[in-house]
Amino acid sequence: MTAQLGTPDNPLRVAIIGSGPSGFYAADHLQKQRDLTVQIDMFDRLPTPYGLVRGGVAPDHQKIKSVTKAYDRVATAPNFHFFGHVEFGKDVMRDDLVKHYHAIIYAVGAQSDRRMGIPGEDLSGSHPATEFVAWYNAHPDFAHFQFDLSQENVAVVGLGNVAMDVIRILACTPDELTETDIADYALDALKHSSVKNIYVLGRRGPAQSAFTNPEIKELGELDDASIIVSPDDLQLDPISQQYVDSGEDKVATKNVEILKEFALQGDTGKPRKIYMRFCVSPVEIIGDGKVEAIKLVKNELVADDKGNLKAKPTDQFETIPVGLVFRSVGYHGRALPGVPFDDRSGTIPNDKGHVLTEAKTGQPVPGDYVVGWIKRGPSGIIGTNKPDSVETVETLLADFRAGQLLTPTAPSTEAVQALLQERGVRVVSFADWHILDIIEQERGEFRNAPRRKFSNVDEMLVAIAERKAEQERLQAAQAAAPDAMAAD
Repeated sequence: MTAQLGTPDNPLRVAIIGSGPSGFYAADHLQKQRDLTVQIDMFDRLPTPYGLVRGGVAPDHQKIKSVTKAYDRVATAPNFHFFGHVEFGKDVMRDDLVKHYHAIIYAVGAQSDRRMGIPGEDLSGSHPATEFVAWYNAHPDFAHFQFDLSQENVAVVGLGNVAMDVIRILACTPDELTETDIADYALDALKHSSVKNIYVLGRRGPAQSAFTNPEIKELGELDDASIIVSPDDLQLDPISQQYVDSGEDKVATKNVEILKEFALQGDTGKPRKIYMRFCVSPVEIIGDGKVEAIKLVKNELVADDKGNLKAKPTDQFETIPVGLVFRSVGYHGRALPGVPFDDRSGTIPNDKGHVLTEAKTGQPVPGDYVVGWIKRGPSGIIGTNKPDSVETVETLLADFRAGQLLTPTAPSTEAVQALLQERGVRVVSFADWHILDIIEQERGEFRNAPRRKFSNVDEMLVAIAERKAEQERLQAAQAAAPDAMAAD
């Protein structure tokens, strides 16, 4: 007779696809169910966990990265297994997982950029901001990318935190970056950068900026860069002014205050200049084979039927000579093999985290759940994922209590390990990751950096194997030492 599901003899088995914050918060909430025994297997296509905390958070923001300590506690708990270097859709399919798990949670984030849809967007020198972010963060998929930092004038399109990170890294001195975990090749390239003028372009006004207070404030604290804001750009329309004055959105109110301080301060004479521009939209990137300029239209803010301010183009245009453009206008999810996807929103359609066959009117897919940006779209900061993941897990638990989960035929981690071994997949465990983690930290010591990241998967695997072999030789020598002493 089969034991009741969720007991030590018949644990509830959950696969989590993706090892970023939303995946770890989902695992954490599952582990907190005291009356339930849950086995969690987490998969990531890279050998390294933590998703955008490792590959997206700026290298000079180490305090934010300390959140991984909480994820480590989740990963080292009983009944948790990490399957690194295992790609969903290639090494393992959904049809495989339904044989081994009662539920599957997709936590893959939003992996591509939204496009602006303007002429010249694909010219050489025009890049999604996320490519630059992944490059300087040593992401293996982007380590080989190149960015023409010989250009003096750069445009960054967007007013979110990602845009602020890009601006800051472009404007930092080598000394400000040396003691961070920035990729070696990126640090070397930035040491030779010719960037002098950075134009930050936002389609709406200061009150609608998506960056947070610390992010904009940091731009004014750089060693070699002045942030320049025109007082004219801070003349708010009546609706924006009322919104700011109300104090309803404390972040927006403080952002405007900070920008006003920059406007009063003016050009401080530092060699690099960051020009904040508001109510402008790119309409064309100009160039003969490569970026040479960007054409902008001046916008005015108009209220829609619900009172929300929208950017409406005017008949005023200007052209700024730039040789490099970074586009930071939002993220867009990618479809997973065998999983429903809504291309319009770039998300997996769902109802409170339960995957639907199609958006809004679809039927629930038994056993399939979703968390994070691939669930709700690219919004919020790292902590925003926690309540999002809790909601999804509560939906999963309600389905568990209703007996509406999957019925796997081989519900065991060992069966999954055997399947991957049979397919020749070199799985990286969480213990393996800890070995790599220590090696990276050791590599960073010479420049007083928290770590020097590996940016090549094969090199990661070799480093892990060599350190494990070294540890085994040391253990063998230590075991042999007492016998040698006894013989003497």
